[in-house]
Amino acid sequence: MKLIKNLTLLLLAVSMSSCEDYLSPEPTSAVDAGSYYTNDQEIQAAVNNMYSGLQGINDTRSESNHATQVEYQVTEMRSDNTRTKSSEGEPAQFESFAIESTNGIVYDYYRSSYDVIFRANTVLENLEAASAEAIGKFEGEAKFVRAYTYFNLVRLWGPVPLIDRVIEISDEESQYTRVDVATVYSLIISDLQTAVSKLDNSNYGRASKAAAEALLAKVYLTRGNYSEARTLCESVMSSGFSLEDNLKDVFFNERNDEIIFAIEYVADDTQDSQNFSAEWLNGVGRSSGLNYVTDEAIEALDMYGGERAQYSYRVDAGQPTQTQVVKYLPNGDSSLGIEPTSGDPTLAGNDWVVLRYADVLLMHVEAILAGGESTSDSNALNSFQQIRDRAGLTDAVASISKEELLIERRVELAFENQRWYDLLRFDVGYGILEQFAADNGYGFSATDLLLPFPQREINLGDGLLEQNPGY
Repeated sequence: MKLIKNLTLLLLAVSMSSCEDYLSPEPTSAVDAGSYYTNDQEIQAAVNNMYSGLQGINDTRSESNHATQVEYQVTEMRSDNTRTKSSEGEPAQFESFAIESTNGIVYDYYRSSYDVIFRANTVLENLEAASAEAIGKFEGEAKFVRAYTYFNLVRLWGPVPLIDRVIEISDEESQYTRVDVATVYSLIISDLQTAVSKLDNSNYGRASKAAAEALLAKVYLTRGNYSEARTLCESVMSSGFSLEDNLKDVFFNERNDEIIFAIEYVADDTQDSQNFSAEWLNGVGRSSGLNYVTDEAIEALDMYGGERAQYSYRVDAGQPTQTQVVKYLPNGDSSLGIEPTSGDPTLAGNDWVVLRYADVLLMHVEAILAGGESTSDSNALNSFQQIRDRAGLTDAVASISKEELLIERRVELAFENQRWYDLLRFDVGYGILEQFAADNGYGFSATDLLLPFPQREINLGDGLLEQNPGY
């Protein structure tokens, strides 16, 4: 069932007007957190609200939580995969590596992420009211969501404030003091280990054991723990997931066997729909076109994508010199056999796929490669070949280089917000992005590998929150 926002949980209707508000909001009704959570039903409402935080709100209000709905701008549009159509406004700062600390999209994603963390912490703080039958599941789901959110934050900003409990507004030290990356990863790993031990694979659209294993595998790859990552990938690979026969069906036949974790949306519903995919269309969303495909990504897909290319990008009929992302098309494309997902593209129902089986197969190869330059291991070849076969590239692979794996991840997971993180994890981000910037007339330096902390947070912290270098 699609996740519907629990609008009755008024104490979690978080005002997003400042960092202080979303870290410990004032109750908006006579009910407060100290007395509300007394049984499983009430804690379940908080769990539902946590997932609603991941969804974000489909509106134009600057103070709303948009979370996933703006994530592509701080990831894909900072890579060599996508750009704006017109090179105008705040979104263009991402493509040109000229991001300012006052950028509203950066602030939106940052505060929205901590809002999600607050919601997860609220669940965890009230577990004593849960029944013995439900407590483990509640804990596992909340810790998965918290770990997923912190994993994104630490990769985008580096050392960040670590808030692992519901705090008071007066606790400025917790709100604005950055902790080292290792400490953040320690919490992420601990949370995901707990999630693996507490969850099963019975629900779609919610945290599961396989989702926690897959995410933890990616965390371990990021930290260079290849043996543990391989074990986790192989556990997921034995959990009943499989590749769809056609890549198109991954995104337009929802709840399929390839999806491990997705953030769900409801079409034509003002509360539970999404509008980010409309922003990728010319003149349909609020903008004049975002997340348009770069020439470099087109070249990679044409050369290495095989049958995936047609389901990854298309020429914009209204702008013949421009190309759009096909994955998540809200208005369909009859030439590709894609039906519209909603009557109004700005109220799209396309689920956002966070983890899928193809990603796990490629992580399996990466774990076996273990930081080396190439591998001929039969297990790695088998996982790699499955991805290639679906793309119609059926020639047998005898060995896999690090570069070939990175290319394969680029064309398989194109426009799924993975490219930026892959460049960093493979330790090639600086070189590739420096060349990309030079080829396109942008400026790029090593400090662009991290986002700026929002200037508003710097000001609110009264000097406690230290800005990243270069901003």
